[in-house]
Amino acid sequence: MDEQLIKVGVTHGDINGVGYEVILKTFEDTRITELCTPVIYGSSKVAAYHRKAMELPSVNFSIIASADEAGANRVNIINCIEDNTKVELRKSTAEAGRAAFQSLEAAVADLRRGAIDVLLTAPINKHNIQNETFHFPGHTEYLEQCFAESGQSKALMILLTDSLRVALVTGHVPVSRIAESITVPNIVSKLQIFNQSLKQDFGIIKPRIAVLALNPHAGDAGLIGKEEEEIIQPAMEEAERKGILSFGPYPADGFFGSRMYEKFDGVLAMYHDQGLAPFKALAMDQGVNFTAGLPIVRTSPDHGTAYDIAGQNKASEVSFRQALYTALDIYRNRKRYQEATARPLRRQYYEKGSEEKLDLTKEE
Repeated sequence: MDEQLIKVGVTHGDINGVGYEVILKTFEDTRITELCTPVIYGSSKVAAYHRKAMELPSVNFSIIASADEAGANRVNIINCIEDNTKVELRKSTAEAGRAAFQSLEAAVADLRRGAIDVLLTAPINKHNIQNETFHFPGHTEYLEQCFAESGQSKALMILLTDSLRVALVTGHVPVSRIAESITVPNIVSKLQIFNQSLKQDFGIIKPRIAVLALNPHAGDAGLIGKEEEEIIQPAMEEAERKGILSFGPYPADGFFGSRMYEKFDGVLAMYHDQGLAPFKALAMDQGVNFTAGLPIVRTSPDHGTAYDIAGQNKASEVSFRQALYTALDIYRNRKRYQEATARPLRRQYYEKGSEEKLDLTKEE
């Protein structure tokens, strides 16, 4: 096997949605296996069911018992759910939720032990996947618990295309709780994670981050709300002292309406729909969801299970395929960054006219 090929673990998501459709449509292109070694965690029988239901081109799966057996130049699949699992297209069922979790659990276990390099997740139903082990509002929070290093790492959801990257201060929280979650430490933390990700995952040396306001018209100098003056701006000032370049806060409507996002490397939104509604309006077919801030690389398409079109051969695989390419790019960028910063030279200088060496990295 070519050791340079990145092993991509793929979870099948909700088996009653469009997960298998976008997986099959992506991997029917045999050139994909020249770029990476796919390992699908799911069921060859369920995959065959979807293929026949939509009369899709055949994908030659290589059934393996373990990711360690994954061969290059082929699409590998690990059967990790029960053979008699029932598919009920366009329906949310407990059985589909169980199958989605079994796929995710198996892939995460292999990611932990280094049997796969990156994780690509097909969409889940956030309701039917809930169980005694999975009690999270989505993949992001589950993966944060699984991979946060000694509780220090925090996950950050980033939605991205080639020209736009949107991160969120608050993710899957009720709208009624957004304001109380907008704090100086929370904003500073998200800016730090975002800034570091832009550098190590996307190769941007000095990122410029736009920060969106919480209130309409950025609070109108306190007339509509005071969060901008009392929380967001102080957080940006603290982040600046930590070497982070942030700008704003900008009213979200005018910011996206005037395409100001084109001038920045990233955009930090205060809450889910503030950032994702305009993002999906601009880039629904090509958007990618990336979980930043963790020691692992995980991406997914930016759409859901799409029950309304499941099994009808109407789903586009563009976002899923782009999520695959993004995972490969980020994995390579992160390795290059780690290699470049692994052993930095000590900053030592000779004082002018003297042979004494000065170490300027030490505190006075």
